[in-house]
Amino acid sequence: MELNDYAVRLFNTLEEVNALKLFGDSAKLSRTEFRLLREVVSERSKGRDIISSELARRIGVTRSAISQLVTKLEERDILVRTSAPDDRKIAYIRLSDRALTVFEEQCKEVNALLSVCAEKFGKDRMQRLSVDTADFIDLMKKTRAENQDKETQN
Repeated sequence: MELNDYAVRLFNTLEEVNALKLFGDSAKLSRTEFRLLREVVSERSKGRDIISSELARRIGVTRSAISQLVTKLEERDILVRTSAPDDRKIAYIRLSDRALTVFEEQCKEVNALLSVCAEKFGKDRMQRLSVDTADFIDLMKKTRAENQDKETQN
């Protein structure tokens, strides 16, 4: 089995980006845990909270699995469950104060690093890289979906 040069370069680039460990090793999260945290942080950045059933829907796992993950991350002082003020049956999932502090510090470090890189690389090139990367990923998704549709029709 052989990969073409584009695939090899893409895989190598992904490995190199992953090896940068922009957010360090301190948390050692699984991919699912990281996705869960990303959803929690995303909602907080919009001024909203998220509940476990919505996390389950977005991540594509059962509510039971989310409950287990949240419990595990609570034990590590990364997440907390908070009752909704108007309905005690609803529990919001939030970053713990400690995790929020660590996350904010890491964001500052990453933002500072990327700012220096943008200055050195050039803001126009950085913008093109961002747009081109997003366009390329969209194209790959669209092409993959088209190919899968063709396969199911055959």
